[in-house]
Amino acid sequence: MLDQAIKYEWRGKTYLVFHGDPFDRGSADSYYGRGRCPHRGGVGGVSGPRTEQLTEIEVEEYNAGYDYNEAMGDKKDWR
Repeated sequence: MLDQAIKYEWRGKTYLVFHGDPFDRGSADSYYGRGRCPHRGGVGGVSGPRTEQLTEIEVEEYNAGYDYNEAMGDKKDWR
């Protein structure tokens, strides 16, 4: 769980990411092999309930997280 922000540099932008943020959820969806479904929250703790009602900026952050993880190739090993 991300108790503190983690800084990601991706495509010329800096993202300060907390657990449940759109970037975090996008990278998690990619990691677990799920399709894109922009959202935030829904992972317990202080992340709040899952919501798909995002601002344009939050959708961009979700997609950045998804694309970042796809480029890094970090995938769940289901064996």
